Amino acid sequence: MNSFPGIAAVTSFVLNSNNELGVTAFGSIFQIGWAFAIGIAFAVITCASTSGGHFNPALTICFATWQEFPWRKVPHYIFSQIFGAFVAGLLLMGMYWPQIQEFKAATLAEGKHLVANGGPASILCTFPNPDQTSLARLVFIEFLVDSYVGIVVWACLDPANPFVTPAGVPFAIGLAYATMIWGFADISISMNLARDLGTRIVAAMFFGREAFTYMNYSWIGILVNVPATLFGTGYYEFLMRDSFSQIGKGHAMHEEEEEGLLRPIANTGVIETGAANALSLDTDRLSEELSLREQRNP
Repeated sequence: MNSFPGIAAVTSFVLNSNNELGVTAFGSIFQIGWAFAIGIAFAVITCASTSGGHFNPALTICFATWQEFPWRKVPHYIFSQIFGAFVAGLLLMGMYWPQIQEFKAATLAEGKHLVANGGPASILCTFPNPDQTSLARLVFIEFLVDSYVGIVVWACLDPANPFVTPAGVPFAIGLAYATMIWGFADISISMNLARDLGTRIVAAMFFGREAFTYMNYSWIGILVNVPATLFGTGYYEFLMRDSFSQIGKGHAMHEEEEEGLLRPIANTGVIETGAANALSLDTDRLSEELSLREQRNP
C-alpha cells in the first residue's frame, strides 16, 4: 500500500520521458518524492492501529531488536511486506500495460536495454546509472540514506519527543523518505527491502532475470537497508533518546539549589568571601535605612 503511489509516480515519469509534451507534464523527482511521502503517511494512518504500520522489513527487525516486538512475528511481517510490494508491482503492470508495451517496443527499436536506469524495468525497482561502477560507493550512499531515515523514524516514535504529535508522525516519517528521494534519487537509492525485492521479482517476470544481475546491484538495494537502519535506530537508542527525556524535565538546576550557586568556582576563597561581604554590606545598609525611616515616621 505504501509503495503503490510512489511506483505509480515513477511509472508516469519514466513512460513519458520521450513524450512530446515533455516529461515535466507527467511527473518529476519532486512529484515522486511527494507520492512516496503521502503514500507512506496514508499507509501508516490506515494500518498502524491494527498491525503497527510496519511496511519495511528493516524497521520490523529494529522494533524486534530495540522495542521488544515479538521475533516470532518478524518472518510473517516480512513476508507480508514483500508480498504487498509484489502485488503492487503486478497491479501497476496491469494498469499501465498498453503504455508499458509501447515503451518496451520503442526501447528495443532504439537498441537499448530493457533493464537499465530509464528503461521499462526501472518503473518497478532501482537500477544504477551506467557510470556508477563502484559498488562500494553505492553501498555508502544507501547506508547513509537509510541510516538517516532510521534516525528520523525513531525520533518520531519517541514518546519523550515534544516536537512531533501522534497525528503528525505519519507525515513526518513520509517526509523523511521524500527528503532522501529529492536529494539522492539521481544516484540510485532503494530505502526499503520489501519494495525493492517485491517489485524486482515482477521486473524479472516481465523483463528478464537481468533485473537481479544488472551491474551486480540488486543485493545492495535489497540487503543494505537492514544493517543501515539498525545502525541509525541504534545510534538514536544509545546517544539521543535520553536527551529528549532531559528536555521534558525542564531547565537545569544546581543540586543544592540557590545556595550552591553562591559557592566559588575556584578554590581561592575570594569569590565566596567577596559574595559574603557584599551580602553583609547590603544587609547592613538595608537595616540602616529602615531604622532612619522609623525615626522619621514614628
